Formats: sequence, C-alpha cells, structure tokens
Amino acid sequence: MTFTIRTIFLALVLNYISLGQALSQKQWSYPTKGYVYQFPKDHGSHPNYKIEWWYITGHVKGDDNDYLGFESTFFRIGQKEGSDIHLAHMAITDIKRQNFYHEERLNKEGWNAYSKTGDLDLKNGNWTLKRSKDNQFLLNFSIKSDFLINLKLTPQKPLVIFGEDGISKKGPSKTAASHYITFSRLGVSGTILSDKKELKVKGNAWMDHEISSSQLDENQVGWDWVSVQLNDNREVMAYILRNKDGSISDFSKLVWISEDGELTHQNPDEFQWIQNGNYKSRETGAVYPISPSFSTKDPKSGTIRKFTVIPLMEEQEIPGKIGGVPYWEGACEVANEKGQVIGTAYLELSGYSGNLKKRLN
Repeated sequence: MTFTIRTIFLALVLNYISLGQALSQKQWSYPTKGYVYQFPKDHGSHPNYKIEWWYITGHVKGDDNDYLGFESTFFRIGQKEGSDIHLAHMAITDIKRQNFYHEERLNKEGWNAYSKTGDLDLKNGNWTLKRSKDNQFLLNFSIKSDFLINLKLTPQKPLVIFGEDGISKKGPSKTAASHYITFSRLGVSGTILSDKKELKVKGNAWMDHEISSSQLDENQVGWDWVSVQLNDNREVMAYILRNKDGSISDFSKLVWISEDGELTHQNPDEFQWIQNGNYKSRETGAVYPISPSFSTKDPKSGTIRKFTVIPLMEEQEIPGKIGGVPYWEGACEVANEKGQVIGTAYLELSGYSGNLKKRLN
C-alpha cells in the first residue's frame, strides 16, 4: 500500500459524500519532520489524523501445489470523535485454479468496527488484525462463503520507515505526506478453509501502515505501485505518481531494503519505469498496464538491474462496487534480465478508470 492513499480510501470518500453526509470540520494533525516514533503505540490508531490504513499482501503455498496470493486492507477515516468510518477489503488469488475472490465492508465505528489506540487491534465484523505480546500479527478474515483465513505473521526483519526525517512526501504541499511504517518481510503460517477443506499454508508477506490527513496533489491523476520480495532476502518498493499531462511526478520514489533493513532511496531521475502488458477489464472497461518493468542501480553490486513484473493472473481488478472507483491489485512474480523468476510482488494500479481528483469535485 503500501505508497498509498489508496483507491479504497477514495471509494470510501465518494461513498460517504454520495450519502449526503458532510465530513467533520475537526482540525486534523499532519505529518511533520522529526516525528518521534513510539512502538508498539504507533502500530495502533492515530485518531488525530484523518486518514489511516493497515495493508498486508502475501504469497502462501500449501499441499497439493496450492499457491495463493492474499490482500487485507483496513481503513479508518476520521470524523468527529467516536464516529469514525471503517472500510476493509479482503482478496484471495487462487493461482493454481486462476480464480479471484474479493469482498469489501463499510461500517461506522462501534462494537463491530474499530481501530484501537495504544497497539494494533482492528476489527470490521469478523475481520480482525491484532499484534500479540510476542510481536506477531494475527490476521483473521473470511471472503463471503468461499474462504475462512487464519494467519500468523512473524517479522523476519526490523520494521522500516520510508521517507526522510520521519515523513514520506507525496507532493509539494506541506500536507501532502504520511508517516509510512513497513514490515517488508514477514513469515506467514496458518490455515485457509475452502470447500470444507482445511489447507495449511506457509509463505511471506508485506505490511504497510500509513498515517496522514491529506496526500493527493492537485496535478496527480493516479499511481503505479509495487512491493517486491527478492529471493536474496532484499526488497524493493517503488511507485510512480502520474500527472495530468502524462509526466511522472518528481515525488515518485524507489527504495531498496537490504538484508539487514538498510534503506537506499532513489528519485525518479535514478530509475526508469516502463508500462507494459495492457489488460482490459471485462467489467469496467479500464485498461491497466499489469506487467511493468523498471531499471534501477543495485546498491549492493553497483550495476543497473532490470526487473519485470509478471502477473500470476490477469483478472485481479477490484471493481469498486462500494465506492465506484475501480483499481487493479494483484499477485505477481518478478523476473530478471534473463527471464529468470527471482522473487514475488504485489502490484497496484489506480486512476485508470478516470481522473481520481475529478471524481472528488
């Protein structure tokens, strides 16, 4: 979500406005340089900020060559005290059978939907995400009557904080920023129940937590974002912010994460992103470049590397039936210059069904 104000948040705003309910005029906090992070407190909710989300994607394998991708996103949008709105979205990509399952929920804050302060404790119906005392993340969700998922996620590397001096800038405005906390590699174990069959699974996941009150720049119409987990125990996070005139925003970014969690930031003049692999949605008609490639200098070897993102199935679009803003987010593999698969990824593509800013006007 990794970069993300995420299309799901925009769907929530659109849905809420469509109900004719005005957003609260509460004065919100904004990310500032020099913010001192405190954990586990900062894993929890930050009600003084208007926008917050917790995002997990992963790849897991089980018996009988079952291979699944999963996505879990919890959102909080601030209103007046005690009346926040909570949106959540879950998805499963069944790679072996080439099936995609997803579900969205929208609820007002209460006993059945909340994000607690002090530590990570989220709920939206029977969907929950909590941090245990031994620093494991417990994720439980269902997707309609198709799946029941219970996963334990264990950090394999220290958390990282993207950006500079505690904030991740997304535009020239002082408010266009977030506090961006990431676990770039978590070990996953647990069970997935489907068709009365319980599958024991293991794999890896990526987890983002972003805290903000405003991110979108007036000139931006969408973004392409990817998280990559390489087989050599390094990761890459990259995104391009697309401007109205077709150019790439100067606030686009690529970040390498070393084996021990050291970050190497690269600006858009230091990497190249090429859009490829157009897929036209049968449901919305949007056309998504679902197989991009990007070239970047490897901080370990000093050489220019080229990576190609390969979707594990084409049809991984979220049609946005709650808020009316479609986007594509899917499980992928990553290949090197020789075509060899050297890692896994999740790719997010937004703004391809129309200008997101116009939808909010």
